[in-house]
Amino acid sequence: MDEIRRGARAIALVGPAGAGKTSLAEALLHAAGAVPRLGAVDAGSCVGDASPEARARGGSTELNLLRFEWMGDRYLLTDAPGSPAFVTDMEMALAAADLALVVIDPDPARAPLVEPTLRRLEAIGLPHALFVNKIDQARGSIQDLLAALQPMSAAALVARQIPIRAGERTAGFVDLALERAYHYQTGQRSQQVPLAAHLKEDEAAARFHMLEQLADHDDTLLEQLLSDEVPSLETIFGDLARETAAGLVVPVLFGSALNGFGIRRLLKMLRHDTPTAAQTAERIGVASPAVQVLKISHGSTIGRLAIARVFGGPLSEGAELVGDDGETMRAGALFALQGGTATRIQRAEPGEIVGIAKAEATRAGDLIGIAARPEAATADSPLPAANHALAISVKDHKDEVRLSTSLNKLAEEDPGLRWGQDEGSRETLLRGINDEHLAVALDRLKRRYGVAISARPPAVAYRETIKKAASQRGRHKKQSGGHGQYGDVVIEIAPLERGQGFRFDDRITGGAIPRQWIPAVEQGVRDAMAKGPLGVEVVDVAVALVDGSFHAVDSSELAFRTAGRIAMAEALAAATPYLLEPIAHVTIHAPGSATSRITSAVASRRGQMLGMTPLAGWSRWDVIEVLLPDAELHDLDAELRSLSQGMARYTAHFDHLAPVAGKVADDIVQRIQQPA
Repeated sequence: MDEIRRGARAIALVGPAGAGKTSLAEALLHAAGAVPRLGAVDAGSCVGDASPEARARGGSTELNLLRFEWMGDRYLLTDAPGSPAFVTDMEMALAAADLALVVIDPDPARAPLVEPTLRRLEAIGLPHALFVNKIDQARGSIQDLLAALQPMSAAALVARQIPIRAGERTAGFVDLALERAYHYQTGQRSQQVPLAAHLKEDEAAARFHMLEQLADHDDTLLEQLLSDEVPSLETIFGDLARETAAGLVVPVLFGSALNGFGIRRLLKMLRHDTPTAAQTAERIGVASPAVQVLKISHGSTIGRLAIARVFGGPLSEGAELVGDDGETMRAGALFALQGGTATRIQRAEPGEIVGIAKAEATRAGDLIGIAARPEAATADSPLPAANHALAISVKDHKDEVRLSTSLNKLAEEDPGLRWGQDEGSRETLLRGINDEHLAVALDRLKRRYGVAISARPPAVAYRETIKKAASQRGRHKKQSGGHGQYGDVVIEIAPLERGQGFRFDDRITGGAIPRQWIPAVEQGVRDAMAKGPLGVEVVDVAVALVDGSFHAVDSSELAFRTAGRIAMAEALAAATPYLLEPIAHVTIHAPGSATSRITSAVASRRGQMLGMTPLAGWSRWDVIEVLLPDAELHDLDAELRSLSQGMARYTAHFDHLAPVAGKVADDIVQRIQQPA
């Protein structure tokens, strides 16, 4: 039928943690007949959130892929975690969605939690709608909620319904387009009822306001309203679909996922207002048959799958895939995905989201052409800042070989994870968005790959330098039968300006030390600087080799290197060494309600305020610029979340090295020098 030929519709469920996205996905599946019984997140019986990590935490920790058919159309749900820890998965859900359904709480006090999501949707131009969940628990009015939300949205929030109240309880709704009233029936379709007389005035005012909002983008409708003409339903529904697809308005509906309230009305809105896959391909710049890779998945039975959306043409098993660089590969087996279940299929129609086996050269975010290089104007989504790091090591040395392979697989599945070896500390560092993100990653590492990990905060890259100049002779003389060892040097050291590093000057005259041994002296000096008197690397020191002596038989490269190391070690100790710590420039984005608490927290962490400005285009958000010691960054994200209802976020980069003095320095040096 015509409705099927326009392709499957992909809908991303996004919004704050705890709003009920996974419960809503389950309610949609149940209402469409895709599951016989309504599962519950708390009971661990949902089709989504099937992983042990999600069920242990009672919330999504990765993207859920779900599907159902309703009234002849196929719908693909990408249920994204709401926690900031898993924002990479939200970006995957948005990458190729036709519409984002933002699931929110009815409490106006929690409205600020939605702003980051709304701003992101506007930034990428993705059409979206709001679903106010848990309407049965609402105590405030929908009007108050929309008034709190509207400053956070550039597009008009268009209420499609008004509630029918029975005392403090929401008992049903009035559909403003159809002018029909419905009472909720738990677990059943809402029952149409006559529009009560006391609601008619409110309904008329709310409907007229909805039409005014639509008329802002439709001159014909505006003329009808000014002439007191009644617009046709075809005009109203046509404007709703067109203006939603164009991002000019954001429809708002409400209901209760757990009770099944408003779910079928939501399905009808999705069927009517969700743009087609062809419209989405045009919006994101895909101009030829291609697959957009959303993420990579490694399963225990199927193996590696590239989870991708098909645009422009069907995809069959064995089809030739061509990367942007011209590299070709063959599509392996294709799988339809439903939660944790994968069902093999032979062909994927345009708009479908499928798992593709054997597409080894693909990565998340790739656009791969079908039979030819892709024609596209797409841009990569920026990766979130990997602010949190842990130094990790295997508990069992037999797992050393498996560790790197396992980490590579985890990082391929989740581009927000990064890992590697720190050159200075030689620690293996696992980096992620925050502590919750890394905790889930380590749980997966153990469950999937059997690699148990010990984790600790990374070593801080402390350095030391000197306050004054010093001169020192270093002599290495050893005789043990046959050729001995002899090297004798005199050096002068002096402090350099911060950031100038190391300078070595050769001032030998008269052949006091033969030229071939001078590089060995410099290497010995560098050896001593690798670990100075305080126990860390020495920086910002100038060294001059001014004198020395040699032995025609016993002098050697090793002897002069040893002499250089001895001279430098003693010179550093005599030049009043002191500790330096790395300082990061930190940029914090936070709601204004949390700004004063955050600035106090920064001060308690030895931070220095640089300035504060409003976040351009946002509703009462601030940008706070500070300098913070690296040592104070480890659990900063957790504190910022606790002070801001989970909303504040930050980025950090190295700024400079700064002296540490007093008891703080003494404590650090003691920790550095104490035996492991």
